[in-house]
Amino acid sequence: MITFPKPDVEQFLRTFSIADFAVSPDEKHLVFSTNLSGKYNLWGMDLPNSFPYPLTSIDQSCQGLIYDKKSRFIIAGFDQDGNENTQFYGVPLNGGTMKEIVNHENTRNFMPKLSNDSKKLYYTTSRGNPSFLNSYCLDLESGQERLVLEGKDAATYLFGFSPDEETLLYYKHFANTYTLLYAKKGNEDILLTPPTEKQHTVNDGVFVSDSMIYLLTDYDSDFTYLASYNLETNKFCKVKELENESFTAITYSKENQLLYITSQKGVEDQLYEINLQNENWRNIPVPCSVINKLEVAASGTLYLFGMSATKPHNIYKNTGDEWVSLTKYTVPGVDSNELVEPDIITYPSFDGREIESLFFRAKNENDNGEVIFWPHGGPQAAERKFFRASFQFFLNNGYSIFAPNFRGSTGYGLEFMKMVEGDWGNGPRLDNVAGLDWLIDQGHAQKGNILLMGGSFGGYMALLLHGRHADYFKAVVDIFGPSNLFSFINSVPEDWKPVMDQWVGNPEKDKEKLIEFSPITYLESMIKPMLVIQGANDPRVVKEESDQIVQALKDKGRDVDYMLLENEGHGFSKKENEIAVYQKILSFLKRFTAVKEKV
Repeated sequence: MITFPKPDVEQFLRTFSIADFAVSPDEKHLVFSTNLSGKYNLWGMDLPNSFPYPLTSIDQSCQGLIYDKKSRFIIAGFDQDGNENTQFYGVPLNGGTMKEIVNHENTRNFMPKLSNDSKKLYYTTSRGNPSFLNSYCLDLESGQERLVLEGKDAATYLFGFSPDEETLLYYKHFANTYTLLYAKKGNEDILLTPPTEKQHTVNDGVFVSDSMIYLLTDYDSDFTYLASYNLETNKFCKVKELENESFTAITYSKENQLLYITSQKGVEDQLYEINLQNENWRNIPVPCSVINKLEVAASGTLYLFGMSATKPHNIYKNTGDEWVSLTKYTVPGVDSNELVEPDIITYPSFDGREIESLFFRAKNENDNGEVIFWPHGGPQAAERKFFRASFQFFLNNGYSIFAPNFRGSTGYGLEFMKMVEGDWGNGPRLDNVAGLDWLIDQGHAQKGNILLMGGSFGGYMALLLHGRHADYFKAVVDIFGPSNLFSFINSVPEDWKPVMDQWVGNPEKDKEKLIEFSPITYLESMIKPMLVIQGANDPRVVKEESDQIVQALKDKGRDVDYMLLENEGHGFSKKENEIAVYQKILSFLKRFTAVKEKV
């Protein structure tokens, strides 16, 4: 009998990912953006076959992916090495030479929508209005375009249009916790939630007829629910809400007159179906914990893209009561029993508020006694039961991971989400400290022996916790985290800047608070060894954020290592970079694990 060695830990990082997908209207073709070749490209499948073939070879991530309404071509958006300056191209169904559709240097383009006859492309762009954005309608035959929506007061995005294309649907983004949805018919702009001084959100909406819109909102509520708005009567109506769940996305099946709604409850998602004819409501079991995207074909067939803590990204098709996996992504060469499901725990914070967290515990045979404390990014996001190859990689190397959903996280209501606004460095920081104390009190870690790592806002929090609570940690990893809130506010994309006063703070009015909340204020107490990771093309947290903290620490003679990725942005789009980063982090962490083992 042949016996095989234990899988190399690098195999965990060789798990492929899917970023987006779409299904052709005739359901004969499926396209998805994946790093199957090691770099992101578009791949196709000729349904019902599930063997993929490459459509592009440009090695770039896709943002925005739609089919022509007659299944003749694909519209796809690509940026360049993570710079998020997305441009739109036409892609032949079977791949080949792409055609430039929208290409304006140094502009950000969003949310492509094709007209019903596929002769016109609607899109939102930073061109000519970088702070508040404009939306255009491009005639694909003549090349002529016209302005259909001018952004004012807030970043303004064209969201969709009525079946007769006479009424546009758009939303204004004043803050992550303050978004309003409007219908524009002629010169009339109709607000789809009742007027109020209280901030609320509308996060999705869909026409089911020329006059009836269904939308998801938390107007006059803490959690997002289903509502309707009748353009003929100008009547807003609450339709359906569920306790402690926030509806996140809505899709309409015209063929069956059904609405499909995804819902977030803490760390997991649900899928619901509502019949508009009889108002019956039912829960549909799904094959994953987190739903990234749902598509409903003209026939009414459901296609879903999702993942779980121990299941990588996959695309599924619903066939009655069963979901069939169209992609077969797993962790290559690793049995599912080698993967770790998290425990869901709660702990009391400094003010008594309960904080929900995921605690991934390394299996006994791998456990080295080390704990990585992981504050998530966002901050108005959440750590959820989705698949992170890096987590399973560290777990297999013996490191347990504790990931709290501190105040500001999504999935716990609007009030909780707003608690981080203008308070980046206080309440969320103290929630994390309470999580550290819980680990220590429960005997999972010792003070001064915890490893700290985070990305984006999590990188910011890692820097801040290091600066203000260094006695908890023995080493720190910052992955593209802001280090100075003044320079961060000044360097974000232009369409982000209108929200910064509410989200982070005003550099003049909130000067003292921003000094207090900036990690760079605490250089003197940043005494633990550090590793900093940064993408050179990052438009959200620019390279200078990492440059300045690294240089300042080096000037003080601190132990700090810096890894700069010249062809990445705010994340890792290239597999060789992802592997190199996490191998570097593992090597860094092992320096301190080895010290413990020798004692």
